[in-house]
Amino acid sequence: MCTLVFAYKMHPEYDFIFVGNRDEFKKRPSKGAHFWENHPHILAGIDLEKGGTWTGITTSGRMAFLTNFREPHLKKDGLYSRGFLTRDYLLSDTDPQSFLSSIKVDYKSYDPFNLVIGSIDDLWFYSNMNNKMMRIKPGIHGLSNAYLDTPWFKVIKAKERLSEMIYKDFLIDELFSILDDKEIPPDTLLPDTGIPIDLERTLSTIHIDTPTYGTLFKTAILIRKDGHVEYYERALDDHNKFGPIVKVAGFAMY
Repeated sequence: MCTLVFAYKMHPEYDFIFVGNRDEFKKRPSKGAHFWENHPHILAGIDLEKGGTWTGITTSGRMAFLTNFREPHLKKDGLYSRGFLTRDYLLSDTDPQSFLSSIKVDYKSYDPFNLVIGSIDDLWFYSNMNNKMMRIKPGIHGLSNAYLDTPWFKVIKAKERLSEMIYKDFLIDELFSILDDKEIPPDTLLPDTGIPIDLERTLSTIHIDTPTYGTLFKTAILIRKDGHVEYYERALDDHNKFGPIVKVAGFAMY
């Protein structure tokens, strides 16, 4: 997932409002969000190439979200898939701080990444680029391929859009419209991540679409104060078209 934004304990009815895009090579096989057959408490998509996931939640309220950190000069063939991090947290019963502490010991075994894990009452961010973790405070937060709340154009725009929505009655369609944005910022507002300028422009939008790479899944997760979870998804089909918004699940956390 390459762009995500969430409102954490900022809404009178919802403790958590999350929307995010998963960007990936289109030939990479993956399956959309579902309750896993062998672990039915996990609701998440699956990367069919490696077996990990990019975002997910459990029926007890454990959450995990992953993005790559764009640093081409440091990219290497990591010993482990980054998607295992989200998968392993969802599978475990370890508290988020202890889980991240264990990753810090072996952080060089993964290509650059950002990770958000935890629950409504204990949410954390970690990046192996600086090998530091921090507890996330209530607020509206955005994450792409740099550190949490790095002021990239698309992160700022997504946060502003979500901020405008949560202080009024909103529809699920409106939340997903954040993820459809294709505005390319002027070159002066592009980040300098060490890639060619034309590629920087292509990757600067919230929704990305090229012949070989782009947004494959759009996700929205809402958690009410009473613990009820709603999980929605849109998926790119084999004809390079997005299907309708689907309510994948609704359940009460226990």
